[in-house]
Parts: sequence; C-alpha cells; structure tokens
Amino acid sequence: MALLVVFVSILLLVLLVAYFRLNTFIAFLIVCLFMGLALNMVRVPEERMSIAEITQSIQTGIGKTLGSLVIIIVFGSMLGKLVAESGAAQRIANGLMHVFGRKYVQWSLMLTGFIVGIPLFYNIGFVLMVPLIFTVAARTKLPTVYLGIPMLASLSVTHGYLPPHPSPTALVGTFHANMGLTLIYGLIVAIPAIILAGPVFTRFLKHYTQEPAPLFTVAPMPEDQLPSMGTSIVAALLPVLLLAGTSLLKLRAAPDTFLWQITTWLGDPVIVMLLAVLNGAYVLGIRRGLPVKKVMGIMEDAIRDVSVIILIIGGSGALTQMLLDSKVSQVITDSLQGMHMNPLILAWSIAALIRVSVGSATVAGLTTAGIVAPLVAGTSVHPSLMVLATGAGSLMFSHVNDGGFWMFKEYFNLSVKDTFKTWSVMETIVSVVGLIGCLILNLFI
Repeated sequence: MALLVVFVSILLLVLLVAYFRLNTFIAFLIVCLFMGLALNMVRVPEERMSIAEITQSIQTGIGKTLGSLVIIIVFGSMLGKLVAESGAAQRIANGLMHVFGRKYVQWSLMLTGFIVGIPLFYNIGFVLMVPLIFTVAARTKLPTVYLGIPMLASLSVTHGYLPPHPSPTALVGTFHANMGLTLIYGLIVAIPAIILAGPVFTRFLKHYTQEPAPLFTVAPMPEDQLPSMGTSIVAALLPVLLLAGTSLLKLRAAPDTFLWQITTWLGDPVIVMLLAVLNGAYVLGIRRGLPVKKVMGIMEDAIRDVSVIILIIGGSGALTQMLLDSKVSQVITDSLQGMHMNPLILAWSIAALIRVSVGSATVAGLTTAGIVAPLVAGTSVHPSLMVLATGAGSLMFSHVNDGGFWMFKEYFNLSVKDTFKTWSVMETIVSVVGLIGCLILNLFI
C-alpha cells in the first residue's frame, strides 16, 4: 500500500504540472502533504506522522536541498549572463567559425554551445544563442535547423549532464558523488552524445529550409566591442578548469599535505563559482569599461532568471525528504532491489518516464533521485554514473508538455509535426546515447 501511495503521488504531480498547469513548486508541496496524509491512512498508528511532522519534513527537505545549492546555482546564472551579455559567446562563435570554415560550421556552433552552455542555464542559453545561429545562417546561406540542432544539442547535454547546472549539481548531492569526477565522466559521455545528435543527425535535416521567425532575429554586437577570444574562453570555462584540474591533482596528492589542502579548497564548488563570477565580472565587464552598477545589474537580472528553477529544486527536496522521513524510501529500495535491474538502467528509465509525463528535465531528474538514491549504497555502481544516467533519462523525448519544444518550434518557424521530427528526435538521441555511455563507463570504473 505504501508503494501504491507513492505511485499515486507521482501521478498526481504529473497531473498537477502537465494537465492543470499548476506552478511546479506549489504542486510539489501539495503532493508532499497528500503523500504524508495518505500514508497515515494505510499504516498502523505508531508509524504515522503528525501534520506537524509532515510540514517539518517539507521544510527540512527544502532547507537541506537549497542550503548547499543556492550559491552554486545563483553564481552559475550570474556567470552565464555575463558571458552572453558581454559578447563573449559571440566572440567564441566567430572565432570557431574562422577556424573551422564554412564546411565545418556546424562543428563550430556545436563547440560554441558546449563552451557557453556549461555556465549558461538552458532556457537563458537558448534565447541568447539562437540569434547567433540565425546570424551564421544568413552569412553562410545554410538552413537554420541544420545549423541550430548541433548547438542546441550541446546546450541540452550540458543542462542534463554537467555541473554547475541545477539538476546535475543537485543530483551530485543526492547520490553523494564527487562533483569534479562527475564533470570529467560527464564530458566523456557528452562528446559522443552531442556528435551523434548534432552533426550526424542533421545530415538528414538539410531539407528543412524554413526562414526563422523575424520576431526573434537580433542584431549581433559590433566586432570591435567584443572581448578577446582568450578572455571569452577562459571566463566561460573557468569553472570546468578549476573543478577538473583540482580533481585530477587530488588523485596525485597525498592526504593532509599542503597540495591536498589547497586543491580541496580550490575544488570546493562554492569557491569555484565565486572565483569564476569575480573573474567574469572583472574581465568581461569592469576591465572593459563597464560601470560597476551596470555589471551588478546584469548579475541581478540573472538571479531573477533562475528564481523559478530554485523553487522547483526546493520542492523536489521536500518530496525526497518526505520519502525518507516516512520510511517509504526503504520500502522502495527493498522492492527495486528485488527486480534485479541494473541501477543505471533503472534510474534512466524512471527519469525518462517522468520526463515524458511532466516535460521538465529538472523535475524528472530530481524526483528520480529521491526514489533511487537509496539503491546506490547497496551496489558497486559509481555514484557519478548514477548522476549521469539520471540526467540522461531526464532529457528523453521532449514533446508538447516541454517549453523547449515550443520555443524551438516558434524560433525556427516549424510545424508541430516537423518539430517532433527534429527537436524531439535530437533530445531522444542525447538521452539514449548518454545511457549507453554510462553503461560502457561502468565496465571500467
């Protein structure tokens, strides 16, 4: 009966978000209250939670989840906004186009999406990067869908797989994984996923020659107003360089030595993101003559952009805590362990089902983590791979209940049918290839 309550609760979450269009944070709170009260009806008196314990569990879950994530999420949003608003993303795109030339222009856009997608939140990245695609399409006379899918595949993969994006960062905490190792393994899994969903898949999309919607075309910044290529790349990739570099150094440093202590401090995600934001504010703003007030305004706008995501993550934390405090997580663990299914496949499958039902990759990933996280302790599967498999599942088959589906349709001026054939297939490819990559890595680590 406890498992039935959990199933009904998740179904209720799907209905509230996907059908009734209720605010996701409010939907999470309603589902948590429903789950707590419903479990009381099917349990013996000594196992029941009082209403005070239920609400305390919700507050604890929100606090525990956001307490370790808010700083990273807000700093990541600030850095991404600085990279986009300063013209650094445009400089990276222009530089890579110059290196690759017209023949390999897709690869330049794909790499641009990957580089700027690491610090840039997905919806913001979509809106800010699409004008670059249209500019390149006008310059090269190539179809916008043909050019756009590789860049958007990169943005999607970084959003689903890689810290410091909200969902992967939260999953790292839930699965007790190492953020630096998750980033390194994520890069290994991401590369084939992006290539197959980008340049390989778009070989079949050259016939989509629709002109983009004129409403969404944006004039690029003048070349002389852009930051240098080196400054742009370092500013965008500094979190990756610090996280990956310190993780590799710690593997060689002896515990409790000075080198080990320094790398531990520099590899702390909060320190990494603080240094990256301070560096971005200086080299992309203040050093180029922007007033401090203007730079701070850009960073404040970034906080508004990400506030909804923060609430969603908090709501998911409440649901996770409810599963723990009600002891249902142990029941779920015992039941799932009896299925004898590979935990990576199980996590991917549950995340994919929730993603298809709800539409939100963040909700799918975080809800899945609350269900399957107890399994990790009893298996030999690397927790970083659980993060990646869950993230990959959360990207599965975006369709009409996902805002990204409609953004792509409107920006690229496609029909619903053609959006399914392009966007939805691309998202499915990155999801399936991500799972395959995790299963292959699991053989070696």
